[in-house]
Amino acid sequence: MTSRRWIVVAAAFLAAPVLAGCGAGFDANTNKPYAPNEAGVLIENGAYGTRGIQIPQAFILGPDSGAQLAWRGSAPIYLNILNTAGAPDTLEAVNAGGMGTVKVTAPIQLPSNQLVNTGKPAPQIMLEAIPKSLRGGESVKLDLQFANAGIVSLNVPVVTRSREFKDYPPAPNATPAATPTPTPSATASEEAH
Repeated sequence: MTSRRWIVVAAAFLAAPVLAGCGAGFDANTNKPYAPNEAGVLIENGAYGTRGIQIPQAFILGPDSGAQLAWRGSAPIYLNILNTAGAPDTLEAVNAGGMGTVKVTAPIQLPSNQLVNTGKPAPQIMLEAIPKSLRGGESVKLDLQFANAGIVSLNVPVVTRSREFKDYPPAPNATPAATPTPTPSATASEEAH
């Protein structure tokens, strides 16, 4: 085979994966943004937010990567809430259904057009008595009870305390990640004989 034929065959072979990727179309999962802490469920009728409430960030802080939150343990819930209504509102309570009880330290005041972070300086919302251990990657449906906006429901991801979340204080009752223990290699045990 001549060198020109080899070049043509090699170019076709290398182009095949690229062309195959184009067949996925515009609706492929790889074409959609992935943001585990975006509360995208608050899009109603093509508009962001519902009844004057926008939640641009929502997550439950889980354990360190490789660890787990203990059964009956607790985890802080972090929300950024923006009240776009003309009047102030208040987050009065949060319900997690069968995923435990939610403790709100005090009603959270939401002035009009001011972003409120429920985790600073310390978490004000805590998921307690979790009925199963959590490792991160799960999702918990929360019903937020507002004084004026009523109930706003959203699915909130449990994120591991890693990457951009590594500087948050650890969740209480989290078990530590397993540390690998060295084991003797097969060649070392064969050499010992």
